[in-house]
Amino acid sequence: MMERNSISLFVNCNYWSVQATVSWLLSEFLEGWSVSIVAEEDVQTLSKPEAASLLSAVVNTVNECLAEAPKYGLQCPKKVLGTSQILEAISRCNSTGGPTGRHWVLDPVDGTLGFVRGDQYAVALGLIEDGKLVLGVLGCPNYPMRKELLNYNHQCNQIKPTSPPSSDIWQKGCVMYARRGTGQAWMQPLIHGDTKFEWPNSATLLQASPVDDPSLATFCEPVEKANSNHLFTEGLANSIGLKNRPIRVHSMVKYAAIARGDAEVYIKFARSGYKEKIWDHAAGVVIVEEAGGVVTDAGGRPLDFSRGLYLEGLDRGIVACSGPILHDKIIGAVYASWDSSNL
Repeated sequence: MMERNSISLFVNCNYWSVQATVSWLLSEFLEGWSVSIVAEEDVQTLSKPEAASLLSAVVNTVNECLAEAPKYGLQCPKKVLGTSQILEAISRCNSTGGPTGRHWVLDPVDGTLGFVRGDQYAVALGLIEDGKLVLGVLGCPNYPMRKELLNYNHQCNQIKPTSPPSSDIWQKGCVMYARRGTGQAWMQPLIHGDTKFEWPNSATLLQASPVDDPSLATFCEPVEKANSNHLFTEGLANSIGLKNRPIRVHSMVKYAAIARGDAEVYIKFARSGYKEKIWDHAAGVVIVEEAGGVVTDAGGRPLDFSRGLYLEGLDRGIVACSGPILHDKIIGAVYASWDSSNL
């Protein structure tokens, strides 16, 4: 029980610390603008008397993070932030989005199980202006620089690996980002140690895979069966000739894999009654699309981020592909397979 409580405290501390840090930085950088942030956690829970130890941990973590802001060319606070300032920053994360105005969409720790296991997770930030998705940033601390290691930690939880990767090839961690309409998505390696972020940086252009033959494609899907109908996606993959073993990855790293060309297809068909939240997709969608990929619902329609906290009106599921030809083939297979499924 004590170990479970410690893990819960660790996870919750990171959730709120990321929200507070991002909120504070946006408010400072966008001085004079009203900052509206859509996020999963609200300030009410953290404000309760029984959350005093958690709040104290959050305050310490945020101040430690902001102290490193100069490494990235940003201003750090002139003095240590207090409890009231941290709570004020988190309180800005209570937007419900919608069709008008500017709304930042934040998922502070996307892929909680992956985060706890030291596997794949992401810190995701998107920007919606008047209902349109215009900007996406994905921080992927454990994303490996070699494709074959992307599925490694998940496989370790299933079977005992015969040979772990050596330390010299286990280079990992990056930030991906894109702005709508540029036709460009970028990847920047994480900065380690005392290294400072300097411009021009070492970012490289991302390019989705040119593969349009389903038999050569690799597809991603969520790890947890509760989040996706693996049986249907397996049948769909077989029907269109996908031969490669699927990569099951936690979090929006699946979008990162499509954008970088490490996979060609991401399929997610949630079980009946589940509603997709905008913070689970916003950042990844714009990055994939600017890298040359296509993201729609299973009916081939663009995802609608203008209707609040959820992707309302979603047709059955989500299909992300590295290009339009492959995407059309997947959508056609969905229509052909749907009547025989048990979704």
